[in-house]
Amino acid sequence: MIRHLLVAAGVLLAVSLAAPSVGHAQTFKVEKVDIKGDGGADYIAVEAATSRVFVSRGTHMMVVEGATGKVLGDIPNTPGVHGAGIATKAGHGFTTNGGDETVTMFDLKTLGVIRQIKVGPGLDGIMYDEPDDKIILTNHSRPIGTLTAIDPKSGDIVATVELEDTAPEGAAADGKGHIFVNNEGKNTIQVIDAKTWKATASWPLAPCDGPTGIAYDKPSNRIFSGCNKTSVVVDASTGKVVASITNGTRVDALGWDPSKKLIYIPNGAEGNVTVVHQDSPDKYTVVATVPTFAGAKTIAVDPVTHNAYLFQPERGPVPPPPADAPPPPPGRGGRGRGPQGPIVAAWFIVIKQ
Repeated sequence: MIRHLLVAAGVLLAVSLAAPSVGHAQTFKVEKVDIKGDGGADYIAVEAATSRVFVSRGTHMMVVEGATGKVLGDIPNTPGVHGAGIATKAGHGFTTNGGDETVTMFDLKTLGVIRQIKVGPGLDGIMYDEPDDKIILTNHSRPIGTLTAIDPKSGDIVATVELEDTAPEGAAADGKGHIFVNNEGKNTIQVIDAKTWKATASWPLAPCDGPTGIAYDKPSNRIFSGCNKTSVVVDASTGKVVASITNGTRVDALGWDPSKKLIYIPNGAEGNVTVVHQDSPDKYTVVATVPTFAGAKTIAVDPVTHNAYLFQPERGPVPPPPADAPPPPPGRGGRGRGPQGPIVAAWFIVIKQ
């Protein structure tokens, strides 16, 4: 287990907001802690039972105490890790390792590795489907994206479902035998039958562009899909888009606090989070835009403490190339980020009410 002395960033920001028309005046505080360490970031996950936060760091998974930012441990050898699925009842956690096409199954108490599960290419999203007691993976595989279901007790793969898109993102379950999957490329939600493991429906999400994060609210039977610029609310019975929400860009996750009825949409490009209140199943009010840090695009919400967590490394300038280095090849283009500077801080960000 790797432990680090933490350096508090000394940043405490109060964000006051008011929405007189619906009476949702609230105050949010933002705290940032430098948790150190190497590696970039993708998803983070919260274990509600312990309030521990699992932070992906490229080749390893850091485990952080949510309340303080104290680093509690580290899960090594997770190449190209994207995220973690936490099955508290089974006592097991799982990570999606895109670098070697495996899932690491680990013990939640000791953080010791139990087994490496060979899955296949494109590993990305992961969540625990509690009603169906399955770990669900959404894979950017080729020639078609897939959903994989894993038994959280044994780690065995129990089903693989072909999807309609090569870029499936978040997944959420309704507790009625349905799993909803956002398809980022086709701008749809697909419905998966958790008994037959077949896709049964595909719902268009216009005006949503690039749906990624997703959450389901049981009392209202609504699905929330986080999208660039305009997120949407979907009636889970009909697939109809019943409301839209204006937010920022580079959205890659979505958080939902069911008891507070708050949706958190992280806008990586703008470095802030759009906070939205559910006034009724089909009515939603933006109650705050909370500053976080540029690039922070994924989020997780603890339903017990009501804290929302983000993580983003801060990088210094790109060092100049050696004098004798050859020039970069022309016309590289694509989605590559190009050279990156060294990590100078690793910001663990907490939004508190």
